Amino acid sequence: MSLDIAAMQVFNGVSLFTILLLMAIGLAIVFGLMGVINMAHGELMALGAYMTYLAAKFFEAYLPNWMDVYLFAAIPFAFAVTFAFGYLLERGFIRFFYNRPLDTLLATWGLSLILQQAYRSIFGAQEVSVPLASWLAGAWEPTAGIQLPLNRIFIIGLTALVAIGVYALLYHTRWGLKVRAVMQNRAIAGASGIDTDRVDALTFALGSGLAGIAGCVFTMIGSTNPGTGQLYIVDSFIVVVFGGVQSLLGTVLSGFVIAQSQTWLEYLISGSMARATILLLVIAVLYFRPNGLFTMRSRS
Repeated sequence: MSLDIAAMQVFNGVSLFTILLLMAIGLAIVFGLMGVINMAHGELMALGAYMTYLAAKFFEAYLPNWMDVYLFAAIPFAFAVTFAFGYLLERGFIRFFYNRPLDTLLATWGLSLILQQAYRSIFGAQEVSVPLASWLAGAWEPTAGIQLPLNRIFIIGLTALVAIGVYALLYHTRWGLKVRAVMQNRAIAGASGIDTDRVDALTFALGSGLAGIAGCVFTMIGSTNPGTGQLYIVDSFIVVVFGGVQSLLGTVLSGFVIAQSQTWLEYLISGSMARATILLLVIAVLYFRPNGLFTMRSRS
């Protein structure tokens, strides 16, 4: 194998990693804080994709001269809508299923089916796509044999900014301190005066908003349909569990390992066999380390 092919495979793995990370980091925060297995998380991603589609249509109709920069409005718009929807969803639905993991699993699965049908009724069953900004078209060629798509490079940069922002929010703000306190010991956090219900609502909303950004990113590489969210939800859960619940660093490392492994296996064998092999390897690792591969000792 040439170095050019190896470099392209690594880049493809990083590209897949960015999508998985944007989905999984929201799941990791919610799962680690509240123990909620949200099977509708993929539909929140689809909501972000559809909001990006609406933003593109708005710019296309009313601000056509600004189409090249519509993404900079679509990204915060997708985040804001999914954040608000997630907040209302937690306050009006999710909070009634705390400490009932099986009921939560079934309820959010049912919610995902409802949302899929809602998208089908509102936007239609056909796939919709958004135009790619002209400055994201084409590829960067550092050497003659390597072509790196500009839209993928933009996605990698955006994911890095989001990850840094989430880290700063959780580890360098007062609200982040409250989140970590509730995550480590809910009873003592509540006794010390922290409003755990509000922390839960805002944290779930943040996880939903991150899924919205993931949906916005997805529109740069593919079309959107009512079942779009199901493409990544299983892989995202695997990343969270494999990395270790409550470990954001574990989620990042797990996403990178799984994305690179899947990319290389797809190059060597068929796509379906690659996914099956990854799943078997994850099961084998979790058999010996049920708390996740990257869980820190202090949190076990």
